[in-house]
Amino acid sequence: MVAIIMGSGSDMPVMQKAADVLNELQVPFEMTIVSAHRTPVRMFDFARGAHERGIRVIIAGAGGAAHLPGMVAAISPLPVIGVPVKSSNSIDGWDSILSILQMPEGVPVATVALNAAKNAGILAAQMLATNDAALLERVVQFKKSLEEKVMDQVRELGEN
Repeated sequence: MVAIIMGSGSDMPVMQKAADVLNELQVPFEMTIVSAHRTPVRMFDFARGAHERGIRVIIAGAGGAAHLPGMVAAISPLPVIGVPVKSSNSIDGWDSILSILQMPEGVPVATVALNAAKNAGILAAQMLATNDAALLERVVQFKKSLEEKVMDQVRELGEN
């Protein structure tokens, strides 16, 4: 249901966090490398056909110039969540953030924080949960677990 794509294998440590949370929430996904610059035909074919293969949300991570999320969003009718990745050739990640965030009108990309692939996975699950009661309940429980972790810390500090 979700495709996780990245511009390079070096993005895997960041993008794996989206896969981890999707596994936790029991959301089926595929993960692959699709470079907007080095494999443009592959990127075009992927983006054009993803919805025909049953994909419903695309998470696209990229560093540097970070064109992958925007180019996929330009081609695909599916929602795209962009993950800016701080890469070795990055300008502190700002180049990636702005490349993904500053999309022209008509080509939206939902953008999470720098290296925040886990949030992208959660957002993808929330999107899918709008039409899936069982997944919605898993998301609700996930959110409750976040609250419980904080409240455990509060109790450790001896506060109410």
